[in-house]
Amino acid sequence: MFRLDVAKLLEATAARGDTTGAKIYRRTGIAESSVYRILSGETQPDLNSAMRLSEAYGIDLRTVVKRVSAGAAA
Repeated sequence: MFRLDVAKLLEATAARGDTTGAKIYRRTGIAESSVYRILSGETQPDLNSAMRLSEAYGIDLRTVVKRVSAGAAA
């Protein structure tokens, strides 16, 4: 199973000056409520949202997605 490394994502967003969920929403078009759920770890982005984040912040998904054991993801 794979999980988004939120800390690494936040480093990339901050580097572009996007330090709030609202700014991330405006840059990516991902619903603001979804952005907050992703950043809090409540949910994982679907592939479309992950690609939007990747393109908007110039990051390779392989650098912000990490493999976790099935037990750790629950």
